[in-house]
Formats: sequence, structure tokens, C-alpha cells
Amino acid sequence: MENIEPQELEECCHEHDGRKSHHSEKTKKNLVTRLNRIEGQIRGIKGLIEKDTYCDDVITQIAATTAALNGVAKLLLEAHMKSCILERVQDGDHEAIDELLVTIQKLMKK
Repeated sequence: MENIEPQELEECCHEHDGRKSHHSEKTKKNLVTRLNRIEGQIRGIKGLIEKDTYCDDVITQIAATTAALNGVAKLLLEAHMKSCILERVQDGDHEAIDELLVTIQKLMKK
């Protein structure tokens, strides 16, 4: 997993009219590149199904795609913890920890 450097983080999740993230252009480009690759993997899996590819081969591709998507989630979680959650806790908003725990539970569901 690629770590997000503190200098790549911008103010996160705070905006006067609601919550919004503010990732650096480098981070956004990285995430979008990964998601584009995943989108291609999904299209590839669809093609394998349409071609009646052997099930185990399709499952292997699904596992790889799932791992790639988990990688995107991990990067976002790292950025969220290092900026959004940290800022909120420093501002005295300890409900941010409960929100983080719920988010982690969502990521761990299978």
C-alpha cells in the first residue's frame, strides 16, 4: 500500500455547508488511476463470464479486483484518519472516533 505523505493532504472533510474531502491533485490522480484500472478489470471479468471462461480463472480475477478496490479504500482511510479525524479530535469532536469505528466495520464486512 502506498502511504500518503502529510504534505499531500489538504484540509479534509470540513466545509461550511457540509462535509467534503479536499485531497491533493496528486492523491486524486492516484485514486482515479487506480479506479480506472479497476473499472477495466470489472469489464474484463464481464468478458470472461460472457466467454464462458473456467470459473476458477474468473474467481482469481475477482479476487485481484477486490484486492485493488481494498487498496483504494485503505488509501482513503489513511488520508481520512491523518486529516479529517485528526482535525476533528483536535477540535474536541470525539464523535469522530465513533464515526471512524463504523467506517472500519464497514470495510471489514465480507
